Amino acid sequence: MEKANRTSSVLSRLAVVGDLLMLQLVFVVISLGILTLFPAAFAMQRVVPDAISQEKPKLMRRFFKEFRWAMKRFWLPAFGLWVGAVLLAFGLSFWANAHGPARIFALAVLIPLTGMILGLYLSGLAILPAAPETSTVKSLFRSANLFLLRRPLPVAGAVVVLLTWFALSSVVPTLLLVGSGLVPALTAYALSRPPREKTSEDVSI
Repeated sequence: MEKANRTSSVLSRLAVVGDLLMLQLVFVVISLGILTLFPAAFAMQRVVPDAISQEKPKLMRRFFKEFRWAMKRFWLPAFGLWVGAVLLAFGLSFWANAHGPARIFALAVLIPLTGMILGLYLSGLAILPAAPETSTVKSLFRSANLFLLRRPLPVAGAVVVLLTWFALSSVVPTLLLVGSGLVPALTAYALSRPPREKTSEDVSI
């Protein structure tokens, strides 16, 4: 009986891994278009909890439904996010290789700004699965900002995780194929989980 339960547990975990990798593959294909990158990320974020819980079937059908919803409501802000991300990456790269006192000032501004933007983005992803279908950019921004203000330390930790992954991807570009959508999605999913409450067993006497 114990062996059967262990086998069932392993199979269920393999099913979760398979669904997540399938979502990543679809994300990579869809996000090749400039306008589709962030809507694909939003759609993935809304179905990742279902992939992990294995409670709802037809995951791919739900993903494409969420993708159509995200494209319809957020394609223009998503394009602005893409342009902003490119400009920010270019600015960081340019000033990191520059010389002189202006370099120090520019990096002192750009690095905290990057962290703040990433924190707000991860906060937005964290609240996205529970967001109603009538959500607007304004309502999502407000909810993400409130989430960030309520949980600044976990968000800061998530930003460090994401930046570390970006650094590894710059060294090993193939990591982008297996994690470009999954790593931010899983990081935001972990961020969205409610903090574990301490029990009497956790309190040392």
